[in-house]
Amino acid sequence: QVHLMESGGGLVQAGGSLRLSCAASGLTFRKYDMGWFRQAPGKEREFVVGIRWDYADSVQGRFTISRDNAKNTVYLQMNSLKSEDTAAYYCAAKTRGTHWYEDEVDYWGQGIQVTVSS
Repeated sequence: QVHLMESGGGLVQAGGSLRLSCAASGLTFRKYDMGWFRQAPGKEREFVVGIRWDYADSVQGRFTISRDNAKNTVYLQMNSLKSEDTAAYYCAAKTRGTHWYEDEVDYWGQGIQVTVSS
């Protein structure tokens, strides 16, 4: 059975940093593209950043995604956080497609809350 377990969320002040982790089990981690989505209250879930199975890290503005295939873990480093970054953050894994469409995601984590206070 596949599990994606997020950790590292919580409350942070605006301008601060936070690092989320997602530990995967039950799948061949190195074969999966990994990504992060988020859903703010009253809004639809949106894609944040993803990383291919064969990349070590990827930078998307204030956010950096990286992976450690030896630990079956993907990370999301979030810097210069803003109140609009407040959301539930979801880890995702997929093997299909080059884009991050939700219907192409094979597995989802349960989500973890990030709250940025202004």
